[in-house]
Amino acid sequence: MSDSIGTAVVTGASSGIGVAYAEQLARRGHDLVLVARRKDRLDALAARLSKVASRKVEVLVTDLAKPEGIRSVETLLSERDDIDLLVNNAGLGALGPAAAANADAVESLVLVNVLALTRLSLAAVRNFQKRNRGTLINIASVIALGPAPGAAAYSGSKAYVLNFSRSLEMECANTAVSVQTILPGPVHSEFFEQSGVTKPMFPEHLYMTADQLVATSLKGLELKESVCFPTLPELDQWGEYESARKKFAKSIVTTGIPAQRYA
Repeated sequence: MSDSIGTAVVTGASSGIGVAYAEQLARRGHDLVLVARRKDRLDALAARLSKVASRKVEVLVTDLAKPEGIRSVETLLSERDDIDLLVNNAGLGALGPAAAANADAVESLVLVNVLALTRLSLAAVRNFQKRNRGTLINIASVIALGPAPGAAAYSGSKAYVLNFSRSLEMECANTAVSVQTILPGPVHSEFFEQSGVTKPMFPEHLYMTADQLVATSLKGLELKESVCFPTLPELDQWGEYESARKKFAKSIVTTGIPAQRYA
């Protein structure tokens, strides 16, 4: 195992996208630290990858919806110099009408999707910058680009992930630290079931597999796509979107005088 190209930490590694990242990073030569709540699944995945990919695989069983869970991973990222990649994949949905939402479920969503991702990103980037190397991958969603009834807290959290990650990307622009934000559409995983959704929310042809998503995203990383839309056919469309956003942003900060319609 001495041929490792570095250690990758993957959160939410017990299912779906997290498992796919663990498998594909192991095949690429990374040792792993797998983070999730379900010990039995992590142990099984670790045993399989240790055997099949001949990698060193550690397991950290913790709940990122709890402060002590966040701190345990934050400490790991702050203190270890062998970690050069973090995949912030753990996330919750809490889907459904906001007026009927369980407030505790929404609080857990904010803790995992926003607070945990933030603290782990900051710990990783600080350590990466000290060594001037490392990669942070944050999983957002296409829902980050606009409001969505039935997913108020989820879309809000992913909009945060997008802006937070892109801001970190800008701050790391003149270093050897990379920040990539992934904005997938629907993915076949346990996400919808765990969010209480029992019927498909989208037509079947809109779904991709977790393996497809991760393979595409890692290829995007090789292509230096700091923002990756796995199903976007033409990258120029993202450029057009960004140009329109910047033009609009400029129009609202040209003066401090209230617009005439408010007179």
